[in-house]
Amino acid sequence: MTGTSTLPGSGALPAAAPLPPADGAAAEHLLVCKQVHRVTHDMTTFSFEPAEPRLFRHDPGQYLVFSFEIDGRRTDRCYTLSSPPSRPHLAAITVKRVPGGRVSTWLHEHFAPGDVVRARGPFGRFSPARHPAPAYLFLSGGSGITPLMCMTRTLHDLASPADVVFVHSARTPDDIPFRQELELLAATAERLRVVHVCESDGATERWRGHRGRLTPDTLHRIAPDFLHREVFTCGPPGYMRAVRDMLSAAGLPRGRYHEESFEAVPPAGTQPAPADGPSTASTQPTQARAPVPAHTGAPARTPPTTGVPTTATGADDDEATGFVVELSRSGRRITCAAGTSVLEAAARAGITLPSSCGEGACGTCVTTLQQGSVDMHHQGGLGPRDEARNQILLCCSTPRENLVIDA
Repeated sequence: MTGTSTLPGSGALPAAAPLPPADGAAAEHLLVCKQVHRVTHDMTTFSFEPAEPRLFRHDPGQYLVFSFEIDGRRTDRCYTLSSPPSRPHLAAITVKRVPGGRVSTWLHEHFAPGDVVRARGPFGRFSPARHPAPAYLFLSGGSGITPLMCMTRTLHDLASPADVVFVHSARTPDDIPFRQELELLAATAERLRVVHVCESDGATERWRGHRGRLTPDTLHRIAPDFLHREVFTCGPPGYMRAVRDMLSAAGLPRGRYHEESFEAVPPAGTQPAPADGPSTASTQPTQARAPVPAHTGAPARTPPTTGVPTTATGADDDEATGFVVELSRSGRRITCAAGTSVLEAAARAGITLPSSCGEGACGTCVTTLQQGSVDMHHQGGLGPRDEARNQILLCCSTPRENLVIDA
């Protein structure tokens, strides 16, 4: 891309100053939908403006945690901002409709201009603002294009001199998001190349570009110098695993590889629930995330609440020892070893609980602690008022004693 960057010659992006938090927690926003724009047959962009005049500040690649009221029930989802911080008057998310997805289906069918939603953030470290480089390789598959589109728009808007190769994989030409915009960006920035890889032809278009799936040979033809680029990648689980293995086998230095996973991984032996939005991970290899389950309403039972680790009667592993954690809504009891988060213990027991970032930032796994005490070290996912109401984040809470939680 041509022009002058913030740090000449480096391609570096200015990191956004964080929004001022309320009560020491993540910034909260009341957002009004301004526009709904169809991107492909199953992807839509929703643009928002603040209910009160203000500008959005975020790093390209970061996400917000949205709280939707659907059928009288609050449902939280993390969505990456597809709008660049260089256009701060609006914040936009681009959502792929997932068959059976509770939130994505509701957004596509019911959400309209004028509707209001609450969100928190921004969160996330998946951003070139934290990894300045003279050359980037962006790899995306499916709806994983969203954060990389934000990065590309930002680099273009700021006239960064960074050399960018953007490779997107899609099923057919009909499934390529932002196709015309990317072609225009590439036509007006000599150091941006955009390449699409499609598995098959579209309904009305025969695909004449790279066909099949992204392979080492294809990547070598597109970007022979990829081992010397800073790599950002995002996409569905199978795509992510293939890219990670391919780059590792090719010898890409670990420090140059950054990923964000849209993966929602259930415990062993269970089937994944539809994942509406990204499971926003750090720039390290993907961690398992539990998908959001349906809530049950079985009566609660009260376990012993002494501070001595014990064997959990009725737990999935009767031989395991540790603290007993009672899920009051389902009546289930699990064992949680000392130093293990409640979320991890639940996943090991075959129970999926709401979660997303896994880092104590997004607040998706918040619940009420009804009995017992925990050690909790979060990154702004709760405010002091939340903690005063005995709310905890399951991803970063380890028991001090036996617990009862509202789950």
